[in-house]
Amino acid sequence: MALTTGIVGLPNVGKSTLFNAITQAGAESANYPFCTIDPNVGIVEVPDERLEKLTDLVVPEKTVPTAFEFTDIAGIVEGASKGEGLGNQFLSHIRQVDAISHVVRCFQDDNVTHVSGGVDPIRDIQVINLELILADLETVEKRFAKVEKMAKQKDKDAVQEYNVLIKLRDAFEEEKPARSLEFSDDEKKIVKGLHLLTEKPVLYAANVSEDEIADPSGNEHVEKVRKLAEEENAEVIVVCAKIEAEIAELEGDEKQEFLDDLGIKESGLDQLIKASYQLLGLETFFTAGKQEVRAWTIRSGTKAPQAAGVIHTDFERGFIKAEVVAYDDLMAAGSMNAAKEAGKVGLEGKDYTVKDGDVIHFRFNV
Repeated sequence: MALTTGIVGLPNVGKSTLFNAITQAGAESANYPFCTIDPNVGIVEVPDERLEKLTDLVVPEKTVPTAFEFTDIAGIVEGASKGEGLGNQFLSHIRQVDAISHVVRCFQDDNVTHVSGGVDPIRDIQVINLELILADLETVEKRFAKVEKMAKQKDKDAVQEYNVLIKLRDAFEEEKPARSLEFSDDEKKIVKGLHLLTEKPVLYAANVSEDEIADPSGNEHVEKVRKLAEEENAEVIVVCAKIEAEIAELEGDEKQEFLDDLGIKESGLDQLIKASYQLLGLETFFTAGKQEVRAWTIRSGTKAPQAAGVIHTDFERGFIKAEVVAYDDLMAAGSMNAAKEAGKVGLEGKDYTVKDGDVIHFRFNV
């Protein structure tokens, strides 16, 4: 499932440092033989303690986590929507990603020059947001000219789209992104067809100093970002890109000891991966056997045959049934046989919607 989050940010906010940490901490490429890794794409394993506990329970020959992609987006300057600097490249890269992780500087450091002369994360966010809004406004205005004529002729679908375009245009002229608006289910279909940049889900990564990462509550910049994100229906996590670069060079127990010394439960990178995963409405199911325990990524709401197809197209084509047990039920039972004896393993058909954490054995015939 080639879903990716694009990492954006102004110069000297920590974007490159964070992306380099992602690249260093990348997933073992041997597990993903069909992935073509571009220089600006980092593939990371999705941290999931359930996979570790399943491994302890089953003791397989190997364990394979699921993975997630991050794309390093070209730099941006004011005027990108008009092609200034790397504007055209920036906008084309944004169009190709499914979600946006926007790194904003929330730390003071006289040795790191800010492109705009001082630390102001709200201004930085607005610089990038405005370029995306202007690009979307152009998209809406082009479509507006075509729809308006049909709407005047009382075409029902055209009237509905016309009203949506008016709503979007008004928001863009007030410098509000599409994701800050509410739409009915029918309106959402119209908005989706416009492929707007500001409709993409956004996660703000507030980059703080090493001294503040354990307790960023006193950082006024972070609080301002949180407030803005709430207004936009966006998410916020707090990271220290400098520390993430150091963590990426450590392994296993060393990594955990380093985090413990800093008073941090979880690395910023792990938080970023999990938050991006949830931002896109993704879930994980597991397969567990003596040869392999493995995590698989699906979209929320995926039916059993389509989940089987994530493993192999033959599984979907020849799907018969799925033996399903919830992760918690399996761990409580202590083994698959015990879970079956307790009546916790269900035999599900084509209409079954896979749930996050399901442990599944697919029956198929081709």
